[in-house]
Amino acid sequence: MHSPLHRQSVFIVEDDASVRDALSLLLSLRGYPTALFACAEDFLGALTPDWRGVVIADIRMPGMSGLEMQEALAKHPSRLPVIIITGHGDLAAARQAFRWNAVDFIEKPFDHAQLLAAIERGMAGLPPDASALGTRPAATALSQREREVLALVVDGVDNRGIGERLGISPRTVEVHKSRIMTKLGARNLAELMRIANAAGKDAA
Repeated sequence: MHSPLHRQSVFIVEDDASVRDALSLLLSLRGYPTALFACAEDFLGALTPDWRGVVIADIRMPGMSGLEMQEALAKHPSRLPVIIITGHGDLAAARQAFRWNAVDFIEKPFDHAQLLAAIERGMAGLPPDASALGTRPAATALSQREREVLALVVDGVDNRGIGERLGISPRTVEVHKSRIMTKLGARNLAELMRIANAAGKDAA
């Protein structure tokens, strides 16, 4: 593990050594100092309140998960912003990550531009998606039915459950979700969760 610098660094918490090294190389080429940790326990054990920067954490690691680490970090004096990366993403995991104010939730293999943009947002101290929200249509552009569907999506209800609550078919739910994502500029459900979370669920 490289000693973190007092200027803003990227702290990579990932059990896969090849992913750690690849991220470190990518970020070093972009001018970011990096500090590497193989598990959440090592990172939290070394963390001090004077560290500055952004944390990139994998969800699935031996011992404490990335989401559990994020929850612990939210209560730490350093209050470092966190970007969650995962090869096993699902809506429930995304919802939990954003509940603890993740900067982003990115599925592997991830787009480098998306990751770098998330790091920049975290370094700048912006809300999770404030920069992106400024370029996207307002949630008020959604119809009443679309707002109802979005509220249930954010709560983690699946298509069948949404259909049962609203009296529509799962296929119709899928159509509504597709329209919502188009209107809000979301590329996937994880990004839709990020947009809704950053807006304080006003879209619902």
